[in-house]
Formats: sequence, structure tokens, C-alpha cells
Amino acid sequence: MRRIASLTALLASIITAALALSAAPPTALAQIDVTLPGTNTPDARIDIEFVTNTPSGPTATASYTPTATNTNTATFTPTPTPTNTPTATITPSPTVTPSPTATPNGPFVYPEGVSSLTGMPFPNDAATARRNLLVKVSNFPPEVRPQSGLNQADVLWEYEVEGGVTRFAAIYRNNNPDHVGPVRSGRLMDLELVPMYQSLFAYSGASEPIQQMFLRAPWGLQILSPSIGDNCEEAGFCRFPREGIAFEHTLYLDTNVAWDRATRRGINEGRRARGFAFSDIPDANGAPASDISIDWYGRLNARFQYDAATERYVRFTDGVPHMDALDNTQLWADNLVVIEVVHSERPDLFEPESRSASQGFELWDQGRAYLFREGSYYQGFWRRPCDANLVETPTPVVGAPVERCYSDEGTALQLVYGNSTPMMMKPGRTWVVVVRFLGDAVISETYADMSATGTAVLLSATPLPVPMSATPAASPTAGN
Repeated sequence: MRRIASLTALLASIITAALALSAAPPTALAQIDVTLPGTNTPDARIDIEFVTNTPSGPTATASYTPTATNTNTATFTPTPTPTNTPTATITPSPTVTPSPTATPNGPFVYPEGVSSLTGMPFPNDAATARRNLLVKVSNFPPEVRPQSGLNQADVLWEYEVEGGVTRFAAIYRNNNPDHVGPVRSGRLMDLELVPMYQSLFAYSGASEPIQQMFLRAPWGLQILSPSIGDNCEEAGFCRFPREGIAFEHTLYLDTNVAWDRATRRGINEGRRARGFAFSDIPDANGAPASDISIDWYGRLNARFQYDAATERYVRFTDGVPHMDALDNTQLWADNLVVIEVVHSERPDLFEPESRSASQGFELWDQGRAYLFREGSYYQGFWRRPCDANLVETPTPVVGAPVERCYSDEGTALQLVYGNSTPMMMKPGRTWVVVVRFLGDAVISETYADMSATGTAVLLSATPLPVPMSATPAASPTAGN
């Protein structure tokens, strides 16, 4: 019985261990040694014999084979063996030095050492340092032609003074001709041009009301004129009498002496005139234009024709080539600009005996414009901003006040398209013509036959006798 009890206890231990193993996770198969519960017999492995009704067989060794449990077996995805990819050798890139941004060539900023009048470098230090010089030059009557020194001006303005008669305002900086003229009187237009170009102002005289406007202007100290005592020896205003030429058409200016006079007065410093924008590449929207004719009521006709050989516009006046007596060549320009400006007659600004009215010009805000360059023309607008906060130039002593706009000095003419993009001018010299209506300029793709419209006149250089010193000029009348 004692043996049976021990056997029964052994079986119970085996069953208990089997149940515990079946509930545990499967582990790797291994032999299990079972330690029997403590008994009164020595600690030794017990050989168990079963008594059955079956024949004796081999004695079984107690071992445990776990029952497989249906669990989801993870699918094994083999990890790809890394391939030894050759490492690229890093070659350092060369250091890239960014190119400096090109300085715009106008309309507000210009490269260092470049003239805002021409878009080209100043020819020398003297030109860089000196001030723009505006000289008034006659263009009527025909006997005053050929004038001297016009081809050396950086910018030429032409506008009506009265009755279909035009006059030039020649602006010098790059060049310094010693014989410019004939020098003539100042007009209302000069109230706009002088501050636009921050220039010295050389003229023979003016009617008393206009002279007072000049003298009382903020730039009055920039005046050089026989009318305030500037003479031949000290300021360069010299008389060159010629037979058949009226006295008022005999005054000429040496620009070198004029600039020296300005230096002694402390007013000869280089100043910018912002407005023009320049590029060697023409705008893409040009139309052909070979011949441009402008007529002032039958009193005077100006014609410009494009010379493809020189890429310039050459000037004809009243059907014949208009020459420069100083270099004996036809007048020319790289750019031709025609602007439409409101004119106003001011008879109160001339003496009572005058038969003509002085012309005023509303050269502020904006108006229509043509630009001609390299055989093509472009239509846009001229612009001169106005600032109501600036101090006004004093109004004339007599007559009604002049209603006008005021701009910062040096704010010259801008040329823009309708979207305010600058119209790009060719670097070089520019001729600006002021008209009442843009239609006054007749544009053609074909050339007029100038040999058929007039007989060329033999034009020789102005004779240069020993100059007669200029005396202070009397106030000119309307016909002067």
C-alpha cells in the first residue's frame, strides 16, 4: 500500500507539471528532469513499474513533449544584405563670387563717372567736376545761321519763343567750346530748364519782368550775363561784329572763361540732372522712322533725317542742311525727342511796344512724347513730377501771377511708357523739340528729297576777328 501511495503521489506530480507546461509558451525542446516530492527513502531516482494486464514491454523514461498550440507564426522577411556601394569622392566646388548688380543708367541712378546728360562716361576730370552750363542761342532770323558750337552740346532744347520763331537752349558739360552763339535773351522756358539741370545760365538779357523773375529765383546766383555786368575778359561774353548782321546777333561765349567765372563765384560744382534712361539695346516696340518734319506756322521748318551710316539724325532747316560753323558739319543728334506741352501766351511780360507775346510752357506733370533712335520711333509720355510743398519761385513784378508747379532741383525730363517703364535712349547726344501738338511732327519711313526742296547754301565758319568787349546788354525787346 505504501508503494501504491507513493506511485499515486508521483502521478499527481507529473499531471500537475504537464498542465503547467501546456499553459506556458512553447520553448525549445529539452529533456525535463522531474524531482519527486520528498519521501522517507534516500534521495535516488525511483524506477516505476506499472502493474497491468498487458504483457510487459519496454520501461518508459518519463519525458514531456509539449502539445502544439495554434498561434500565428510571423512570416520571416529576410533583411537584404547591404551592398558595399563605393563612396563618392567629394570634390569641393570652386567658390563663386557673385557678380555685382549693374548700376542702372538712369533715370534716377547712374554709374559712377557717367554723365546723366548722355549716359556716357565723362571724358575727363574737368568735365566731371564742372557744372552744367545752359547757353541761349538764336535761331532767327536766318542770317544767324550757321550758329557756332551747337554740335558740342550734350543736350539741345528747341522751343517757340513767339510767332513761330524758335530758340535753342544748349546744355554743355562734356565739351568746352570756345565760341558758342550767337547768344540771345532768356525766356519763360528757362524758369523750368535751369532748375531741371541745376545749371549755370548764360544769356544776353531779358525783358524787365522776366529779368526780375530770373534774379529773384532761388537759382539767381547761377546767372552769367552781360545784363548783370559779366563781360568779355572776365566771363567770356564777347562781340564779333559782321557786316549785314544786327548788333544783337553778334554776342558769343567762350565756355572756358564762363566756367572760370563760376569757379571764382563759388558756384561751379558738378550736379546731376536725373531723368533720362540709357541703354545700348533699343526697346522692342519701335516702328520705322526715317524722316521727321516739324513746321511752325510756315515761319520755320525743321526736318531730321536718319543717317544709317553714322546712326545719327541730321538736321535741315527751311529745306537746307543746318550747319555748325565751328566744326563745319551738319547739326546732328543720337536721339530726337518730341514732346507735346501746353503753351500759354503772356503779353504782360513784354514791354508795351512789343508786338508779340512771350510764350509760357507748362513743363510739369506729364504729356505725350515721341522718342526717335536708330531709325525707329517709340510713343510714350514725358514726365516731370511736381511737389506742391516746395517754395515757389517769385512771381513777376507786373501782370498776372504765373501758375506753375515746382520740382526738386535736378529733376529733369523723364520719358516713360504708359506702365511707367522708362523709354530707353541711346547713349549720346539728345535734341528735344517742344511742340503744341504731337501731330505737328510728321513721321515718314521714306526720305524727303532735300536736294529738290531747296538749294544748299555754302556755309563757312563764322569769321573770328579780334573780339570787341561786351558791354552790359540793354533789356531786349520782343523782336530780339
